Amino acid sequence: MTVPGKPRKAAVAAWIGSALEYYDFFIYGTAAALVFNRIFFPSSSPATGTLLALATFGVGYLARPVGAFVLGHVGDKFGRKRVLVTTLVLMGASTFLVGCLPTYDEIGVAAPILLVALRLLQGFSVSGEQAGANAMTLEHAPEDRRGYYTSFTLNGTQAGQIIATAIFLPVAALPEEQLLSWGWRVPFWLSVVVAAAGVIIRRTLEETPEFEREVATDTVAKMPLAVLFREQWRDVLRVVVAAVIASVSTIFTVHALSYAVNTMGLERTPMLWVGVLANIAALISIPLWGRLSDRVGRKPVLIGGSLGSAVLMFGYLWSIYTGDLLLIFVAGIALFGIVYSAVNAVWPSFYGEMFTTRVRLSGMAIGTQIGFAIAGFGPTVATAVAGTGPESWLGVSIITAVLCLVNVAAVATGRETYQVPTARLGLPQEVGAGRRDVS
Repeated sequence: MTVPGKPRKAAVAAWIGSALEYYDFFIYGTAAALVFNRIFFPSSSPATGTLLALATFGVGYLARPVGAFVLGHVGDKFGRKRVLVTTLVLMGASTFLVGCLPTYDEIGVAAPILLVALRLLQGFSVSGEQAGANAMTLEHAPEDRRGYYTSFTLNGTQAGQIIATAIFLPVAALPEEQLLSWGWRVPFWLSVVVAAAGVIIRRTLEETPEFEREVATDTVAKMPLAVLFREQWRDVLRVVVAAVIASVSTIFTVHALSYAVNTMGLERTPMLWVGVLANIAALISIPLWGRLSDRVGRKPVLIGGSLGSAVLMFGYLWSIYTGDLLLIFVAGIALFGIVYSAVNAVWPSFYGEMFTTRVRLSGMAIGTQIGFAIAGFGPTVATAVAGTGPESWLGVSIITAVLCLVNVAAVATGRETYQVPTARLGLPQEVGAGRRDVS
């Protein structure tokens, strides 16, 4: 039974925690696109330096599957709350230390090596964040509003990106010498405040009623991963394939920014504002898409968002190619702020509803993080395949569209779950066939 007020508190805690966690994660992406090529890879050509800097962004995704196995096990065996506190501590520490790193000119090749090591720790940390927050909100939510409440996890992610980009706006406006010497470090140092606030907030959370029911009935899986891969490996595989849709986000936030500034010579500040305004639009549209999925189902909203993103990526990257700022803003907000938000709003509930409570956090974490690891190298792969020239926008758009279609295929062949009672989620269809009345 849902306790009044608990779903809202869980959603707010998930929103705030995700915002703080992804502030840390996204400031790295912004720095990788704007400055890391010059301070950590200065001996390379400009094109190679940009490619290497974007690769360090992708490296963080390599650690995410490893973290998903570890933190997923912890969350399913010991509770969701423990994971949510741990991830913030790890992320805050690793992000702060990035801001303290000496540059290549100071210690040579050790600088990029240390950068990669800290990026790996960031990736390990973030692997349990969204899955833990999603499990927490889904298991607290009323059965007919799971899509709405779980959408706040990704709503918080967008807020974190707004904060990260907004803080980089004055930093990016600094004179070149100050930006490359100390300015880029400030957003990383601020992560200490971010992490401390997040830990305080999350320590007040209560464990979910679904997990507490398992504890009370002694049905918590002793080896959640063994149960997961014995009983629900197909669902994990489906999430892995579907999660490559996150390439839209990495292409938009990292590759497009690098393409606009480093290739097309556009000013940093207007391009950063595109991200801010698109994410503000996402804050509004994500809960609306989540609410719609509670009425019409997860699959129609997810598929529509994927197909729309495939089309609009062509428009956004082409607008950067033309250099028309008005067109860039319109296309960017339409793509990332509205259409792609349909995907972000619904995948937390759609993926989470595939799994039973016993393995929900593990299943979501492992499935999404392997898929996100593939997506994390989207900017690097797109740059390597399409090149770094002005005409590369078309090749990158085609690559993104193909990945969107992969998501569509995975979602379309999955089962619809929005009317399945929470206690029966993840069970075989003949067992979990009971449906609730949402009228």
